[in-house]
Parts: sequence; structure tokens; C-alpha cells
Amino acid sequence: MANNSPIGVYDSGLGGLTVWREVRRALPTESLVYLGDGKNCPYGSRPREEIVRLADEAVARLVAEGCKMVVVACNTATAAAIDFLRAKYASLPIVGMEPAVKPACLATRTGIVGVIATERSLDGDLFRRTAARYGEGIKVITAPGRGFVELVEENREESDEALETVHRVVDGMVAEGADQIVLGCTHYPFLMSALRRVVEGRNISIIDPSPAVARRVAQLLEKFSLAADPRQTPTYQFITFADEEYRLRLERKALSSL
Repeated sequence: MANNSPIGVYDSGLGGLTVWREVRRALPTESLVYLGDGKNCPYGSRPREEIVRLADEAVARLVAEGCKMVVVACNTATAAAIDFLRAKYASLPIVGMEPAVKPACLATRTGIVGVIATERSLDGDLFRRTAARYGEGIKVITAPGRGFVELVEENREESDEALETVHRVVDGMVAEGADQIVLGCTHYPFLMSALRRVVEGRNISIIDPSPAVARRVAQLLEKFSLAADPRQTPTYQFITFADEEYRLRLERKALSSL
């Protein structure tokens, strides 16, 4: 039996729209509710306990909106809170952000992989476990994407400052021979243009985990018989803990990325 309830997608701000976009492309008949916190963004350097509280409030809001599944489209919130959320909302399928270290380690030719993420994500157990499991014999270089989230939140992805900021983070990885660069925050794919310019002319792959997350959502819809009626006309709702101006920014950025 079809389930036409929406899928909830949550992030600290605008970044999770990169995941929202991939879920929409992969599942065009599914309705979506996107919650971009906005009020408390960025999360990257906040204490773990605070992030858990914020994530709990967000998932509770999406449950109240009638969501049948929640995608925590925030690497920092996933690293800090995913176990807590899955325990508290045990009857709700919850998809988190896996650091795409595995595909990078399997694909590297130089044996050197770069990972850009928030400080909280890089310090999390999930990243450490994944890097230890798949990074044997691989040199994994990590760097916090300082300034990346702020550039995206301020719609300055195409600015000269964005290019300079990306250079500061990525140049060291390139110099050390990384041929795979993992984007460990959902805000970062919005800087793809600047990232590609920085690695232009080099045989370097930039890995965005969003398509893999969309595939996981599709798998769970099938597993739990939650898929919408294929004849449904989907709806897209945008909500925030910030003000109406921010909500409208979420909506505009989402629809401009289609």
C-alpha cells in the first residue's frame, strides 16, 4: 500500500539542500519537507551535547509534520547525534550522512585521500571508525573547511573570496598528492565550481556523498513499504527555526538548483 506522507530532510542550514536535490531527482513522486535550522547555523564547532539537543528538536518538528522518514542531511549532526536519534525515534527510519571515505580509499591511485569536513565531524567516532576500517595502507589527510559554510549561507559561492578560501584548504592536499577529495559537509558541494577550478588540470576526483544518500533513501522506502503512489503529485515544504526571510532563502535556493 502506498504511503504519501513526506520525507523529512534536515540540516543546520542551506547545505542539506544538496541532499534534498538528489533525493528529489531520484524519487520524483515523493513529497519532501526540508528543515533548515538557520537560527543556530553553523554547527561545526558547537559542543556535542548542544548539537544532540538541536538535532532532537529538528527531528521532533519533522515528526510533527507527519514525516515517514528523516534524512539527517548534516554531517556534523550525524556524527554527534545519529545514535541518540535512532534510539529515541526507533520506529522512524533515519538516514545519516556517511563520510565517503570508503569509495575514496577504494578508488585512489596515489594512496592519498583528502577529507574536508567540519571540526566536529572530523572528531567524531563515525569518521574515525570509517577511516580506520577502509584507510589501511592509505594516507588520509584531513582539514576543516573553515569559512566554507559561511560562504554558502551568505550566497557567496562564486566570489573571489570563495576561490581563495578553497585554495587555502585544498592546496596542501593537492601538494601532498591526494587524488581523491571527500566533501564531508553537505554545504560543501555548493562550492563545487571553486573546488573544480582549484584542481583544474589535475586528475583529482571530488566526491559528493549526496547521490549515495538518495540511493539509501530509496532502499529504505522499499524495505519498509513506504514508497509513495507513483501517480502522486509531490509537494515541497520548507521550514526553519529562523525567520521568514531565511525560509524564503531556503525555498529559492532549492528551486534554483533544480
